[in-house]
Amino acid sequence: MAESPEPEASSEEAAAEQLEEQLRRLKVSDLLLQTLYTLSSLGYGKLSPESRDLPEARVAIEALRALLPVLRDSSPPETVRDLEQVLANLQLAYASAAAAESPPPSEPDEPPAM
Repeated sequence: MAESPEPEASSEEAAAEQLEEQLRRLKVSDLLLQTLYTLSSLGYGKLSPESRDLPEARVAIEALRALLPVLRDSSPPETVRDLEQVLANLQLAYASAAAAESPPPSEPDEPPAM
C-alpha cells in the first residue's frame, strides 16, 4: 500500500510557515551583528599560517569597515566598541601576515673596501 504524499507536504508547509515567522521576528541589527562576527572569524582564519589567503582577509576587513558604521545606531556602545577593537586587531594581524609574506628588502650594495 502506497503512502500518500500529503503528510510530507503538510510537514514542509509547516516548516515554511515556521521559517517565515522566525524571519518576521528577526531584527536586521541582530543579523548584521552576527554577520560582523562571522566576517571577523573568517578574516582571522584567512590569516592563519596553514590557510593564509591575504586577498580574502582583506575582503573581510573591508566588509567590517563598511558595515560597522551601519550598526552604530542600533547596538549598544560596548558592542560597537568591541567590534571596532576586533577590526583594529584584524588589521594589525593582516599587516603582520603581509610583512611575513613579503621578501625581505635587499641589502644595498656596499662599496668595495679600500
